[in-house]
Amino acid sequence: MTKPFAIAIHGGAGTILRDQMTETLKQEIVAALTQSVQAGAKILEAGGDALDAAVAAVKVMEDSPHFNAGKGSVLTHEEMVEMDASVMHGAAMDAGAVAGIRHIRNPIELARDVMRNSDHVLLIGEGAEKFAFERQYEYTEQDYFFTERRYDQLLSMKEKGLFALSESKYPDDKKYGTVGAVALDSHGNLAAATSTGGVTNKKYGRVGDTAIIGAGTFAENGNVAVSTTGMGEYFIRKPLLVMLRRECAI
Repeated sequence: MTKPFAIAIHGGAGTILRDQMTETLKQEIVAALTQSVQAGAKILEAGGDALDAAVAAVKVMEDSPHFNAGKGSVLTHEEMVEMDASVMHGAAMDAGAVAGIRHIRNPIELARDVMRNSDHVLLIGEGAEKFAFERQYEYTEQDYFFTERRYDQLLSMKEKGLFALSESKYPDDKKYGTVGAVALDSHGNLAAATSTGGVTNKKYGRVGDTAIIGAGTFAENGNVAVSTTGMGEYFIRKPLLVMLRRECAI
């Protein structure tokens, strides 16, 4: 008998007010989310692995300009894109993560490669990209990630002296676009994947929770798979594993 499978995705915490979103923008976002969940479901329907399904779903959102990940990433104070991503597979609780990525189109795929093809869990910056290029990843210019909308948001944040999207005057007001997916495959494996561009106007090589296993991403077979979104500093200070164990103990 075929065991059940499932997938869930998110395009970021927060609320986009209806009166601040055009019908065209709404349709484009819904279409991207639909394509994302379908990409993951297709792998699961074919008996594929939960992690591959979660990565496929996240990759679709990284390729869209409507989410704060990959193509749609926000800009740092230096007007650069610096992206973080992580994955975790629940069978052996293997994990991989990258931070400060500037020239890789899909950081979520690189995080999976760190898990499967390195002896490490977290790689950052130039070292992570060197690993990527050794594995034949294509070098992607920063121009690919640049959008006028994100540049305008950065200017707004700089003017206000802030470093988050929550005070912006744009359609994703109070919207944090970190993306993620969790999946259960027909073999009983749980997996999670998360990807982000961080926060607008971030400085000093800031890394949020997305790249931190147990804070931004967690998966354990027979227990739970979690992908978080929001202000990363809060998740880092109170890791998921601590909260989960506390709930289990109650």
